[in-house]
Amino acid sequence: VHSTAGMADFGISAGQFVAVVWDKSSPMEALKDLVDKLRALTGDQGRVSVENINQLLQSSHKESSFDIILSGIIPGSTTLHSAEILAEMARILRPSGCLFLKEPVETAVVNNSKVKTASKLCSALTLSGLVEVKELQRKFLSPEEIQSVREHLGYHSDSLLSVQITGKKPDFEVGSSSQLKLSTTKKSSGKPAVDPAAAKLWTLSANDMEDESVDLIDSDELLDPEDMKKPDPASLRAASCGEGKKRKACKNCTCGLAEELEREKSRDQISSQPKSACGNCYLGDAFRCASCPYLGMPAFRPGEKVLLSDSNLNDA
Repeated sequence: VHSTAGMADFGISAGQFVAVVWDKSSPMEALKDLVDKLRALTGDQGRVSVENINQLLQSSHKESSFDIILSGIIPGSTTLHSAEILAEMARILRPSGCLFLKEPVETAVVNNSKVKTASKLCSALTLSGLVEVKELQRKFLSPEEIQSVREHLGYHSDSLLSVQITGKKPDFEVGSSSQLKLSTTKKSSGKPAVDPAAAKLWTLSANDMEDESVDLIDSDELLDPEDMKKPDPASLRAASCGEGKKRKACKNCTCGLAEELEREKSRDQISSQPKSACGNCYLGDAFRCASCPYLGMPAFRPGEKVLLSDSNLNDA
């Protein structure tokens, strides 16, 4: 462990459960040395688990398994942490547990770079569910670490730094619930009390409708004289009703045009009948003139519709 970030900085004590996460860039001797020191600190009541970062998602640790997780802390490591790995570390941390990680970062913004900037790394820890995320240390990469970045990450840049960041899990587990303590003391709403007499004044029941002391407004008094006038039938006619060269009522006409056209039709039929000069044609042939169009036809009632054949009209 680097001298500026020793065991005291991790706050490890006896009885704690610690996880050490490593990858292919981690020197084995340095890993073994770190684990031995951690076991001496945690004692017999504690536990130190060693996990490869590529197998962490398959290790099936229960949630809230560790007090502290160290990842990439091994001297010489150049570990990169994906969003899935950070979320898994947050899951297996106990409430109020801490994560310490070290990772190479870019000091310049590079598009589509697999190496994050320090601010994006801090944001990734926050998005994983950790709080109180802060940067503990920042230093230049050693020649060995620069070579490790090239070999294990396939990445080359002259603007890399190594940062050590910590984050804390909230003091509650995801999905946990707690009952709210609500005060049962009745508080004054500050609203003035309602006068019972005023409330009764503004209350109208069905029984009040029969009470002679209750004055009700006559609905007819709300109408003006203009409201009582019958509308002109012409004003009720639809805009398109009867328009055009040939007047024609709409289907299911309700404005009166259909009745008006029917009356006009009846008048036209009556006026089209032959006119009697003497006025006695309906009495029969004995009373008809020699040129009467009704000769040879039986008597009929005055005003009765009589149909004349073409032969009778021609003979006349």
